Amino acid sequence: MPYESGTVWQYDVPTTGSTHLPPDAGYAKALTNQGYGFEVAVADLIDNSIDAGADEIVVHFLRDADRILTLLIIDNGRGMDDSHLDAAMTVGRRREYGESALGLYGTGLKAASLSHASSLTVVSRTKRSRAAGRRLTAEGIEDGFRCDTVDPLYAQVLVDRYDGIIEWHGTVVRWDRVRAFETVTRGQSDLFLSKAISRLETHLGLYLHRFLQRGLKVDIAVWDVSSGKGELGEEVDHIAVEALDPFGYKVPGKAGYPRKFTTPVEGLGDIQLTAHIWPAKSKRAGFRQIGALADRQGFYFYRNDRLVQAGGWNGLRNPESHLVLARVAVDLPSRENSVLSLDVKKETVTVTPAFTLGVEKAVDPDGHTFHSFLNDAETAYRDGAKRTEIIRKSVTPPGKGLDPKIKRVIKEELPEKPGEEPIAFTWGSLPNGRFFDLDRENNTILLNQAFREDFNDGKRGGSNDAPVTKTLLYLLLEDCFGLGRWERARQDRLDYWNTILLASVGAQRERRERSAS
Repeated sequence: MPYESGTVWQYDVPTTGSTHLPPDAGYAKALTNQGYGFEVAVADLIDNSIDAGADEIVVHFLRDADRILTLLIIDNGRGMDDSHLDAAMTVGRRREYGESALGLYGTGLKAASLSHASSLTVVSRTKRSRAAGRRLTAEGIEDGFRCDTVDPLYAQVLVDRYDGIIEWHGTVVRWDRVRAFETVTRGQSDLFLSKAISRLETHLGLYLHRFLQRGLKVDIAVWDVSSGKGELGEEVDHIAVEALDPFGYKVPGKAGYPRKFTTPVEGLGDIQLTAHIWPAKSKRAGFRQIGALADRQGFYFYRNDRLVQAGGWNGLRNPESHLVLARVAVDLPSRENSVLSLDVKKETVTVTPAFTLGVEKAVDPDGHTFHSFLNDAETAYRDGAKRTEIIRKSVTPPGKGLDPKIKRVIKEELPEKPGEEPIAFTWGSLPNGRFFDLDRENNTILLNQAFREDFNDGKRGGSNDAPVTKTLLYLLLEDCFGLGRWERARQDRLDYWNTILLASVGAQRERRERSAS
């Protein structure tokens, strides 16, 4: 019916027709500036791997001596054939997701990748199709959304290089011309990678903790292609991502917790809230190592077991120091709704007043209110503040070469000196009379390569090998770094420690040789 003007309010805007307006090629600039943090972007790609059924995923940094080249994410999921690759690389294409999928909007692969890299390559293989690949670049999008077909021979070679992960099916996502890598100055690549990997490990360990606890394997590795050892060079760092459970305390901060509250939300129905109170002054990684405590109080929203918001009260109240022990797990409904909505980067949930009003009315089966939970959390905090605590000496943190599990425990037990470069471990050539030496300028403990096999059952070992030996050396030598004047007495101590340790490694070698004969 034609529109006729009048005094009555028009609830629907009248229209006279439609025009299809395809995106302009200039959309590339918007696509590459979506605000993805590095860790958030990588996590988004790993979501795709999980949706593809992968149970083994590797985040792989490639470097060429002091230059960081490429980032790759490899998985053993179902893989994609040519038609599915074309669909995955189509900008703006909407795909259908199952209710249990982690994917939501269909833009993550392109938006997350091109927010950090100017070139995105995806190579994949299924049980029934050969290896195939597509490459999407910022320049290609500006050139009418052009997508390049990867040479099939290279696609096969790339898949074969990762045959330890991709046996019959899987996918490799490759980022080239990564903007952050290109800004790393000469001599700073080790420091950059150390910090980037630490942040990535924490983010993945937290946001994917339920999957990791169920057996998902996620590794982060660094290979140096300049070494000339093997097709991908030499592995110089490798860590297995461990779950960081934000509710992983052994004993709650108050008896009777966690408690399950039922929250009536208008337009959505009842939602379950699981309220937790951490023990005061806990040193566990899931409490202290996932960010500032003030930021980590509040709601932890999950979508299909994937954490999508880690803390924050979403307008219910402001963060307060006496509520740092209060955390609430909320599983989002699988169906779309207008009350709880997730942002495209999957790190923030937007709520309407219907949710916060419902939380105010929440009760548990015994009649406890949500307000009583907040009071209990505050009481636990104040009671804990009254208890005296032994202050332990701050230490320079351990770095590359020590197993991440050990680094995490050290971080739980000992406060870190702020601003200190971590102490790294490396094997190298040392005089026969030295088991170890110190490179104080580069914060490195040097171990004599001649004895490496003695601590690895006669094998070469990996980058995080000999964990007991390295940990004991760290505890002995940590206070030798960050000093001004080097004292003769301290050098004398290092000399006699070397003599004693050389005797011990000699005894260990004799035992190993006798058992082998």
